[in-house]
Amino acid sequence: MENAPNPGKDLRALAAEQVEKKQDFKIHVAAYLAVNAFLVVIWAVSSDGGFWPIFPIVGWGIGLALHAWSIFGRNPMTSEARISAEEDRLRAKGVDPGSP
Repeated sequence: MENAPNPGKDLRALAAEQVEKKQDFKIHVAAYLAVNAFLVVIWAVSSDGGFWPIFPIVGWGIGLALHAWSIFGRNPMTSEARISAEEDRLRAKGVDPGSP
């Protein structure tokens, strides 16, 4: 007898994954703020000219924004509707799951 899928367990796993991703994002934000604050302090103490910390602030900020978007700004890539739609598309093409 084949085991029936447990939707509650799948939902719990997805929720646990989302909580972990959000925690990782909080750590990323804290590291971004701490490191860039340290760079601004170095710049302020040395004051050798232009505001050079802008380069790591902007560069890392782009990465941080993309990280935030991947967690908060879009639907999960593995939604059931998308998986079902892809299965239907593959069936329509005649793809055989047993063939390499």
